[in-house]
Amino acid sequence: MQQSIFQEFIGYMQAGGWVMPPLVVLLLILWFAIGYRWAALKRGTKRGARNLLERIENNKQPKGEGVLVRAARKGIALKQSGRLDLRAFLDDAFAKEEKEIRKFHVLITTIVLVSPLLGLLGTVIGMIETFDSLGDMSLYSQSGGIAGGISQALFTTQMGLAVSIPGLVINGILSRRQKDMQLELAQIKDILCTEGTDYALS
Repeated sequence: MQQSIFQEFIGYMQAGGWVMPPLVVLLLILWFAIGYRWAALKRGTKRGARNLLERIENNKQPKGEGVLVRAARKGIALKQSGRLDLRAFLDDAFAKEEKEIRKFHVLITTIVLVSPLLGLLGTVIGMIETFDSLGDMSLYSQSGGIAGGISQALFTTQMGLAVSIPGLVINGILSRRQKDMQLELAQIKDILCTEGTDYALS
């Protein structure tokens, strides 16, 4: 069973020509990056910024671990240390979290954009082979002739879209989560930089 699946996969790769291995590599990199970002973009709590700061101030530590929880803890510690230019220290303290939530965003976007183009390249190569077969009247050549060229064109197009479409959808979800988290980190900074230590909502 496993050998049969493996043989079918090898046949699929060979049918698509030399464009297929790069697409498979891009697919693996894409899903690694998506998995990393999915794990990195954890808030650590369902509470809002004000409520989270209030609970940490009152030594009621959240059960979860995530970007907002780590940032809130750092922020509280800096505020309690009595720093004069608190905003600058918060910017430095939150730099790690802000970098973490942006990591691999550009890579995923690039792969999503490049994959269909790479599939299109395979399509063009397949169509060139098809027209070469027509020009030579080699309807049944060893390389597959017309059928082989069209097959290669369709396989590479399919693979390019299979890499790009799920990546596009999930990247959109993760980008939205990243923007929300960036806004919440900015809100934590604003709250901490205001006078007083009462974070409760009025």
